[in-house]
Amino acid sequence: MATSLRFAGRTAIVTGAGSGLGRAVAARIAAEGGKVACLDLAAGPVQETARDAGGGARAYPTDVSDPAAVQAAIESAAHDLGRPSVVVTCAGIGKFAHTVDMPFADWSRIIAVNLTGTFLVARAALPHLLDGGGSITTIASNAGLQGVPYGAAYCASKGGVIQLTRALAAEFLDRGVRVNCVAPGGIKTPLQRAFELPPGGDPEHLRRLMTPLGRSKPEEVAALVAFIASDEGRYMSGAIVPFDGGLTI
Repeated sequence: MATSLRFAGRTAIVTGAGSGLGRAVAARIAAEGGKVACLDLAAGPVQETARDAGGGARAYPTDVSDPAAVQAAIESAAHDLGRPSVVVTCAGIGKFAHTVDMPFADWSRIIAVNLTGTFLVARAALPHLLDGGGSITTIASNAGLQGVPYGAAYCASKGGVIQLTRALAAEFLDRGVRVNCVAPGGIKTPLQRAFELPPGGDPEHLRRLMTPLGRSKPEEVAALVAFIASDEGRYMSGAIVPFDGGLTI
């Protein structure tokens, strides 16, 4: 539960805000006084998030893989809510598949949302962040830090997010913009249901993805994101922070 107003007077962009981690991050930042632009492809759920968050939160139904849509959403948010100084890129999709059977369309869509979408949002928001400072917190996965059977596209996309984070952090280190990444393990969100074992897949291959700590709650990850994105995370940039119950020890 939020105990301070670390985002009072600030505007935040949160993608994937219609459900799961994005919804939890939007709620957390709003509870700490921020005005939140909630972006998600699902119009109904993202509007519900904005209503529940209150505090001037507004919904912007957006496909983060569409450059024009991303640009328009962020410009609208800046006009409506004020200069964005906080960006959190939670939008993500995924599935398990045998690599030899995976349709190219599925590969392309996962890369487009998870990796290209993160780039497009950062690119569109950076002119605002550079005009007064700010932070970008990307969301990768422990799948970007370790190999996951049946997860070639997801691993590639999240590994790309990690390297994109490092590149942006290096580029803007002396220009007032911090860029960090949180790499969660399993979270109790709707996305987890998409990761079903493919036909004929061996469940033993997934045993190493299990931790005695179980899955995290979206609110737990959101609390970490809020710390990193706030002034309390002032000394962090280029950090890749696992939050996975010890899976990447």
